Amino acid sequence: MVEDGDRVCWKKKSIFFDLEYWKYLPVRHVLDVMHIEKNVCDSIIGTLLEIPGKNKDGIAARLDLLNMGVKTDLQPEYGERRTRLPPGPWNLSRAEKREVCNSFYGMKVPEDSRLLGLKSHDCHTLMQQLLPVAIRSVLEKPARYMKVLKGYVQNRTRPEGCIAERYIAEEAVEFCTEHLSDVSTVGVPSSQKMGVSKPLSGCTVSVVDRDLLNQAHLYVLENTEEVLPYIEQHMIHIQTAYPKFRKRTKWLQDKHNSTFIQWLRLKVQSELNEDNHGVSENLRWLAAGPNMAVPLYRSYLIKGIKFNIKAQDDVRTTQNSGVYLLAHTMQVASAKDKNPILSNMGFYGVIQEIWDLDYQKFTIPVFRCDWIDNTSGLVVDELGFTLVDLSKIGHRNDQFVLASQVKQVFFVDDPMHRGWSVVLSMPNREYNDVIGDDVLGDVRIECEPFTRGMPNVDTFDEVVVELGSQNIRDGCEDIWVE
Repeated sequence: MVEDGDRVCWKKKSIFFDLEYWKYLPVRHVLDVMHIEKNVCDSIIGTLLEIPGKNKDGIAARLDLLNMGVKTDLQPEYGERRTRLPPGPWNLSRAEKREVCNSFYGMKVPEDSRLLGLKSHDCHTLMQQLLPVAIRSVLEKPARYMKVLKGYVQNRTRPEGCIAERYIAEEAVEFCTEHLSDVSTVGVPSSQKMGVSKPLSGCTVSVVDRDLLNQAHLYVLENTEEVLPYIEQHMIHIQTAYPKFRKRTKWLQDKHNSTFIQWLRLKVQSELNEDNHGVSENLRWLAAGPNMAVPLYRSYLIKGIKFNIKAQDDVRTTQNSGVYLLAHTMQVASAKDKNPILSNMGFYGVIQEIWDLDYQKFTIPVFRCDWIDNTSGLVVDELGFTLVDLSKIGHRNDQFVLASQVKQVFFVDDPMHRGWSVVLSMPNREYNDVIGDDVLGDVRIECEPFTRGMPNVDTFDEVVVELGSQNIRDGCEDIWVE
């Protein structure tokens, strides 16, 4: 115990100081973040579901609120035999508890998880990603958003300034990350294993449809750096051959898509007949086109992440077929739009087939996906969750994507809107062990920002009034303590 005048700074001296070497250690206390997160997760789940022994909402907690002068309407009401605790914003009714449990029961994630015997990593996944989805349909929106506002406060004497400053800083950082996402970190070597791409299971060789094969081949060509100069030459060739359509961007693009493969093959063949042509070996085989017999796989490993086709996920308890692509593409307002614009657009899809295009000297894995229609099947709600309708399929003429370009996501049924799914994402991570068709090691789920959308109010006082004027929640049973 250390005393500073009449003020006691410490209440307890750790028993570890009885060890002779303890006082010589440079770092005596190391916090296990994952273990702390597990305890916090257990407390949150126990409080929401009112699990005996794990519920942190008791008489002592309510008295602490009363002593701090906050949420005074939730103070205990003592009776002769029992004490009544008014239901707070975090308390759930029996029907709402059942709805939360049903949400967890129906979730399919990229790894096996159970709510019994949760480990530290399971609690991290549950609290950071799955719990916000499950409770968004039962808790009031101000009570979720109050956590966001409180998280911005560091100086408790100036909460309004902290909230405004942190919110502006968060917006600025998010804006910067959009421009720096492709920049490689200086001095940090990339793992060789992360670049490994190989099939895992379920190979069948099939002669695919010619139109689909040309669609996949065209996508490979348009995403190969050596082919880009030829694409520019071909567009100039089309504009020269069809001067009347020079200003019709969509018509020129459609004409390019239908004629570029044959034009490139003839162009490369003519250059090969010249001396000192400069055509690389890769470009030669790319221009020749892939084999009609295409190996099809059920699972494929790309940069340490396992991808499955949808049919494989349907017979498993995990989900590895969801993908996200950020592409610089042409956007049209309607089918009659003759002047589309080029900009970045995000696409969400489900892998239907995994092809390994055979170009004789090398192979290129591509995914054939059902892409969600961005017009009618994609929305972002007021809390920042991305919702998709997996039944709304679009982009039928552009189904393929390079396996190396996509990021894995998974879809969780939205308990608030039937037929819609919430999109959750995960980062690429290296796997140390790959055993057959089993789930590959641990997967760390990335926390997507779900804090977007400040309440539509002008001042912090209005936020406080909106979020904290009534703390007793209607429609929930009272809590009685013997």
